[in-house]
Amino acid sequence: MKQVTLNRHYLYFSREVLALRIECMSELIPKKHIVIYSDDSSVRASVVASLGRRTSADLPEHIIHEFATGPALRSFVDNKATIDLFILDGESAPEGGLGIARQLKDEVFNCPPVMVITGRVQDSWLAAWSLAEASVVHPIDPFTLAHTAAQLLRGTKIVTA
Repeated sequence: MKQVTLNRHYLYFSREVLALRIECMSELIPKKHIVIYSDDSSVRASVVASLGRRTSADLPEHIIHEFATGPALRSFVDNKATIDLFILDGESAPEGGLGIARQLKDEVFNCPPVMVITGRVQDSWLAAWSLAEASVVHPIDPFTLAHTAAQLLRGTKIVTA
């Protein structure tokens, strides 16, 4: 039994009851919704694996929505779905993630942050043109992607040189 003080009242909880209460409380914390767009299923799988269950210990768990086509992504956005972060593959074909990022920033009111995945470091100017808040480079580094996603989910400004 564990003794807990609450407003001068003592409550006794067994470990099972305490674990159940913590589990129920975690269900009340809203999960973050992350949208991943790439025509390549291996890129989507790499991003999902990089993000894990949480991008950081101080952030809640997230729900991932994967899309392989631009029209499916736009339909999801048009249905007023809750989205906290977009991760778009700039190397997708026939519709690249950079163009979709620019379209989202132009057309979606209070657009959530966008991270794009570019093919080369030299393509950072394209990421800037797309109005994306952050960019990472292929091949995907799991630590960099998760750290960048966590910063964007927290609302932290990312400064790049």
